[in-house]
Amino acid sequence: MTAKLSIDFVSDVSCPWCAIGLAALEQALEKLDGEVQVELRFQPFELNPQMPPGGQDVTEHLTQKYGSTPEQQAASREAIRLRGESLGFTFRREGRGRVYNTFDAHRLLHWAEAHDPAGQRALKKALLGAYFTEGKSPEQHEVLLGAVAQAGLDVEQARVVLGSDAHAAEVREREKFYLDNGIHAVPAVIINGRHLIQGGQPVEVFEQALRKIAAEA
Repeated sequence: MTAKLSIDFVSDVSCPWCAIGLAALEQALEKLDGEVQVELRFQPFELNPQMPPGGQDVTEHLTQKYGSTPEQQAASREAIRLRGESLGFTFRREGRGRVYNTFDAHRLLHWAEAHDPAGQRALKKALLGAYFTEGKSPEQHEVLLGAVAQAGLDVEQARVVLGSDAHAAEVREREKFYLDNGIHAVPAVIINGRHLIQGGQPVEVFEQALRKIAAEA
């Protein structure tokens, strides 16, 4: 009998470890193909909810937030790039130029979930690629609409969403829910509403955890 798993992937489109975690999770799910039936949903988390329009230089931002030096940041960036490469995700060698507000991206992801759950996953991956692989701003509406088109979703409907405050209240409500329940770092992968896998774990860690939870289910 095929086990059913519900997975909530709490993350931000400006989080490099979220890109790594999603790639690893997807590979783990491929290894369990036929053994589990999975409903995968993407839930909002903003690393920088107060980020103003135009964003902030990434080196300045990381120094202020974590106290890291440019040299430490370069070493971390290269480690992340190589980890992504091993999973088939491409990070630009030069890294990100700026850090942006991602609230509109989360509104679109919420909209996509209601219309097409498979499309929501495609949109999430397109948004991660636009930012980390292509170096585009997830704040700009044309970039967001380009990701919508790449995901095969309705661009004109998405344009209406972006031109209004649609889904803003719902996104804030979900963000508050996860913060109130102790999620303060992402990615946070929540399985069947009660099992938490934190961080961009290796494929094997996701696979082992999913097998164990599926067996219990």
